[in-house]
Amino acid sequence: MNSISRVLIANRGEIALRIIRACRELNIETVAAVSEVDRESLPAKMADRIICIGPAHPAKSYLQVGTLVAAALGTGADAIHPGYGFLAERPELPETCAQHGIIFIGPRAEHIRRMGDKLWARRTAESLGIPVIPGSGLIQESSELASAAEKMGYPVLLKAAAGGGGKGMKIVRRPEDLQTLYHEASAEARSAFGDGRVYVEAYIPNARHVEIQMLGDRQRNIVHLFERDCSLQRRYQKMLEEAPCPALSADSRKEICDAALNLARQVQYESAGTIEFILDQDRDLFYFLEMNTRIQVEHPVTEMITGIDLVKEQIRIAAGFPLSFSQEDVKVNGHALECRINAESPQNQFLPSPGEIIDWRPPSGEDIRLDSHGYTGYMVQPYYDSLLAKLITRGENRSAAIRKMQEALSGFVIKGVDTSIPFHQRILENSEYREGKINTKWIEDVLLPQIQAR
Repeated sequence: MNSISRVLIANRGEIALRIIRACRELNIETVAAVSEVDRESLPAKMADRIICIGPAHPAKSYLQVGTLVAAALGTGADAIHPGYGFLAERPELPETCAQHGIIFIGPRAEHIRRMGDKLWARRTAESLGIPVIPGSGLIQESSELASAAEKMGYPVLLKAAAGGGGKGMKIVRRPEDLQTLYHEASAEARSAFGDGRVYVEAYIPNARHVEIQMLGDRQRNIVHLFERDCSLQRRYQKMLEEAPCPALSADSRKEICDAALNLARQVQYESAGTIEFILDQDRDLFYFLEMNTRIQVEHPVTEMITGIDLVKEQIRIAAGFPLSFSQEDVKVNGHALECRINAESPQNQFLPSPGEIIDWRPPSGEDIRLDSHGYTGYMVQPYYDSLLAKLITRGENRSAAIRKMQEALSGFVIKGVDTSIPFHQRILENSEYREGKINTKWIEDVLLPQIQAR
């Protein structure tokens, strides 16, 4: 590719492998930036070369902007891909890249900074007439907090202004809990993001989490690739995603996708990103939630139903090329599911399960995709997120996709560490899930109590 010939991958695990595969198909060399404990990882084995960036702890390796940029310069890489997590949504990385003439494969720093500020993003959506969840501005004093919560009515949701991933988020069900949970949310947000600002939103109990996949290039072409349903969550962490969302009518789908396009065009967004919404199932209304300015963990379900390679498009956009397709080219073909297979123990409060994989036999077949860095002999490290694999299936309809996923999960053998495979099997066999009668609290409020009662 004209302006990108070598990419340093500032990440690890399955997303690092995913980027390596995309670069190979584009005839781009790859450099895997690895911590000391990742020297024998699959990305390290598959990349054209590796460079060690420090000790195991992320704060001393994968989260070091200066070290990663120096690694890119030292290996002759002309671009950095951050994947997701770690530094993917830190504006300091693209800013430092720009200072040293390195291409950042992702959005501009201003997009990351602005859309990462949830209050700024809310105001922008409101200015375009996009519905937002009723909420306060930034809370400065305790008196403002109580007044805002009372005005909205309990329960309310405290949210970190610079947050994400459920950090700095607390449901307040009673006025007497408000102050305590406010201080907890602010402290958690300050620890996670270096920003303790908090605001209040109305809490929607019967909600689905729906996100629209966006792509924008430097020529100001912006398209959506329809939606994903990410409602199956535990403690605000997604466990199973699907596309398209079974709860959306054709009219609602068009309306929500048009709203996402409107917002992305307003900010002149570049690269891959998702615009996220809350769907109030009781009132059949949707509200803007936030924008994630990166490739998402669950991007494969969109690729499975559209046939569009999002990571390759990201790289092409960063190299200055226009999108390789138009909105009219984007079609939905069937239904897809993604199960996040984590190395953790569902039977033991979902505690991480590090250790050596002594047997690894993944499923394969038509309409089955596995994105993973696991293999027999691989040592699951305790220093990082427990995500071990993403298993994706496609079917002509939702029922077929579910059957295919059940077949794939039953044939997936992993020994040596505990995994979430049995828990995913419980989800898929549940009649309420199969009938689509779920919301963002369904796992915690319905499924887990059912399992514990057995």
